[in-house]
Amino acid sequence: MTYVDDRYNMTAADVFDLECTGISKEFGDFRAVDDVSFRIPSGTFFSILGPSGCGKTTLMRMIAGFEDPTRGDISIKGVSVLSTPPNKRNVKMVFQHLALFPMMDVYDNIAYGLRCAGAAKEEIARRVADVLERVALPDLARREIHQLSGGQKQRIAIARCMALNPDVLLLDEPLGALDLKLREAMKIELKLLQHQFDTTFVYITHDQSEALVMSDYVAVMNAGRFEQVGRPEELYHAPKTAFVAGFVGDSNRWKGRALEVRSDGIKVETDAGLSVVATAYGESPIAEGAAVEIFVRPEFISATKPGEPTPPAAGENEHTGTIDSVLFNGANSRVLVRSPSGTLIEADVVVTGSGEDVREGDPVRLTWARAQSMCFSV
Repeated sequence: MTYVDDRYNMTAADVFDLECTGISKEFGDFRAVDDVSFRIPSGTFFSILGPSGCGKTTLMRMIAGFEDPTRGDISIKGVSVLSTPPNKRNVKMVFQHLALFPMMDVYDNIAYGLRCAGAAKEEIARRVADVLERVALPDLARREIHQLSGGQKQRIAIARCMALNPDVLLLDEPLGALDLKLREAMKIELKLLQHQFDTTFVYITHDQSEALVMSDYVAVMNAGRFEQVGRPEELYHAPKTAFVAGFVGDSNRWKGRALEVRSDGIKVETDAGLSVVATAYGESPIAEGAAVEIFVRPEFISATKPGEPTPPAAGENEHTGTIDSVLFNGANSRVLVRSPSGTLIEADVVVTGSGEDVREGDPVRLTWARAQSMCFSV
């Protein structure tokens, strides 16, 4: 699978910062990476998103040179690097635990790679000052590592790599060790840093929110293969497989059977007896009687009390139920609604703190559009 980013007006003849062609990696009888191909234009933030054990870290280690592929080729700037050792590839890597040298201050941490490369003292001073300015920490050159906050350490780890002017920066779940609030802030920081350096970032994560917020493109990986590569909004609104629909974003997920296939929608009855009108997604055709999976995102389901105006989506999918629970999260609150068939349906609601808010035990009407019921053949 390959793609070309139209924003760069690139063609297949252009040189890409990173290109992998038919990459596979086998450990005995186990195939960790299975025939993966992609190419990344210069200056792109590209994320590889997938569950633990899907092969994403193995793929990154092959790009970095720490593992040799069983088959396939890896090119940097159009030149194969299969025979190039890790320390000779113009690729740098930021790990989850950052690996900063605790016995060195900030300046010496950043200067270390430059000294190893034989850079002159004046050149080292210039580059260190430049990257510290770019990561917005110009006054911390002589600060000890233990005196830095988690976010500052993150930026210094990136600055240490960027001082060497890599063609590609690999980031292996670098936010995993941070607390939730700092992790949220660092999503924005990393995106801004990538723009600041205009370097290709390849980011490995199992956290879909990280990938969706920061990336120009995301590859969703499952069982060693790329299921879909696209812009975050494409993966969210137009998934090509049931795995992508279930892994990217939150969804109500029901198994069932296609009772009727029409041009204006597919009538499905779920295993729990819920009747849903859906739209076919994916590349496999859906036949009457076929086993299917339905995905409906909570934000597309409207929950209204009896007597309130009916939303425009009513008539395509409309169900009644009783609120089991209200999961308060400010403006992004959610209700769990139990239908008469016993199906639990999640829907997003706005909680204002007034008497108009829905409460546990309230009867509600749930409505959503046919187009928002994504139906995949199983």
